[in-house]
Amino acid sequence: MEIEETIAVEVLVAQPAHAVYAEEICVQMEEAAKIRGTGIAKRAPEYVKKKIDQGQAVIALSGGKLAGFCYIESWDTKKYVANSGLIVCPEFRRIGLARRLKTRAFELSRELFPEAKIFGITTSLAVMKINSDLGYRPVTFSELTQDEVFWKGCQSCPNHDVLERTRRQYCLCTGMLFDPGREKRGKEDG
Repeated sequence: MEIEETIAVEVLVAQPAHAVYAEEICVQMEEAAKIRGTGIAKRAPEYVKKKIDQGQAVIALSGGKLAGFCYIESWDTKKYVANSGLIVCPEFRRIGLARRLKTRAFELSRELFPEAKIFGITTSLAVMKINSDLGYRPVTFSELTQDEVFWKGCQSCPNHDVLERTRRQYCLCTGMLFDPGREKRGKEDG
């Protein structure tokens, strides 16, 4: 079932009242990972609730129904920020909602952590395109956070063995990075 593009979907910073969606968000993350055959780090509803309560999540709703979600994590004492766990519920796909969620999560990251490098790892070509449009560039994993807790999140991915075998140099995911310092240097040079 495909919905019409005219259906109203609101994308907003999640508030504590949105914690009621935490379980459904986790189910959607797991289903998306199964369909793609690649990893979205598994998260418990308590973790999602914590991100919502901290104001570090973006949610999409349509008439009170969950349409999508994305959250923010900070690493290396807030030097790096990842926009993670992007999901769009099946009936809300192909209407540009992933772009809206990623854009709002990116904006929120810039608001909360203005000096942080924003990164993500993904196997999705659509997400790579969105990231590129937001100013991310593909990078080697050595340019991403080296925080062990971040990389531990990759353990739930079926391709984790590739990451481990290559000593965290390569995987099936592409690392992408937005560096606000690079953006500033570009403006100063231009």
